[in-house]
Parts: sequence; structure tokens; C-alpha cells
Amino acid sequence: MNGVFYIGATGLDTQQRALDIVANNIANLNTRAFKQSHPQFAQMVAPGALPADGRDTAATDAQPALLGVKLDGAPVDFTQGQLTETGAPLDLAINGAGFIELMGPGGQTMLWRGGGLMVNADGYLAASNGMPLQAMISVPRDASSLTISADGKVTATVDGSAQPVSLGQIELSQDNDPSTLTAIGGGLYVPQSESDLVRAAPGTEGVGSLAQGFAEASNVDLSREMVTLLLMQRTYSANAQVVQAGDQLMAIDNELKR
Repeated sequence: MNGVFYIGATGLDTQQRALDIVANNIANLNTRAFKQSHPQFAQMVAPGALPADGRDTAATDAQPALLGVKLDGAPVDFTQGQLTETGAPLDLAINGAGFIELMGPGGQTMLWRGGGLMVNADGYLAASNGMPLQAMISVPRDASSLTISADGKVTATVDGSAQPVSLGQIELSQDNDPSTLTAIGGGLYVPQSESDLVRAAPGTEGVGSLAQGFAEASNVDLSREMVTLLLMQRTYSANAQVVQAGDQLMAIDNELKR
């Protein structure tokens, strides 16, 4: 394939993938606790273009050193979104960098940034998706006035008891390397290894504290995303023009050969 077509085609594919990431950020502008991703790019080097010692070699017509760009991942930005008071007793947000651990369908650990809580069919405190908290906090059927303190203690008023009854303790977790977390949708993340998780009581420095009756907003900056979207559209158009120019040059070359 002619080099100009390859470079233009890889550029078009890369920008399309990046546009999808930015479009997903914008689509989740109002999704609770959503964390935006930022596309990263890398240059593609022709095989054999770099010597064994890593020094650059000069590009030649037969084998250009650079073959365009590719999408080199889209790391998640875990910057905290703004907390907004909702007044709903089953809304729970994290004021800090920690995560709440949920138990996945197969018993695996899922990390969650908070949102709406519920009591699932088995009577355990769970996220709105039905996954129970890893702490396995059982809520009595006659419980009312569920309270979650900033340090994670869960209490409730139970019939027949004048004082609130302790139901359990919610801990927060942090990953040693947040860049290794895999987003699986629905505000859930899977750690590369559970051994990378550091667990601590809310209020401990670093993990943050819990805020009942609050919701964390998305951390998407709409103005920034719109500017990025425009830049990517321009770049996509430029790559299309590269392909078009290559096609015109090939047409001229074919005419000369005749």
C-alpha cells in the first residue's frame, strides 16, 4: 500500500476512535460519579527504522521512519466531581479518592464511587444495580431511619429498640496504581489484582469520607470536551485530505505512465 494512504487511513481510524471516547464523555455529562477518559496518541515507527541501541535513523523513501499515529490508550481521570446534596437518605457519595467495594456476580471485587443504595432481595445493603456491598451489611426488615456516618458506621432504628442499632461498617479502598483499574461500565471498576487494594476506614487520610444524602457529579468539563471535539474533527478532515491528495498523485502517476 502506498505510504500516504496508510498514514492517512491510520490517522482517520485513530481520530474516529478518539472521537468515540470524547463523545462518550459528553454523553455521560449528567451521569453520577462518571469519570472521563482522555485519549492518548503514539507515533508508529516502521519495522527496522530504529537500531538496536535505540538511536534514530534517517528516514528513506524506501522505508519511512514514521507510519502515522495510533490511539495509545485512554486512561481514566479519577478527579473527584462536585458533591451535591440530594437529601435522599439512600444516596451516598465519597468525599475523597476512595472506592466502595461491591461483590460481583461471581464473588469478584468491584470498585464503586457511590450513588444510590438499596436493600436487595436477600436483605443486604447494595448498590442500585443490586450488587451487595463487600461488607455484607444485613438490614432487618423492620429497620427504618438508616444512617451512614462519615466514618462508615451504619445504624438504623429497629422496632422494639429505643436506641439505633449498629448494622455494620463500610470501608473504603484505594488501588496502589489507579491507572490499572479497568472500567466495565455502570460506574464500576475492576482492579488488576486485589492485592493492589489498600483498605481503610472512611476518614483516614487519602481515602476520604462518606457523605450520606449527597451525590457526586460527573467530572466531565463540557467546554474542554467541546474544544477537543472540534480539534479532532479538524484533524480527521486533514487526514481525509491526505488520502485525497494521495489519490490525486496516483492518478497523475498513472496518466504519466500511459
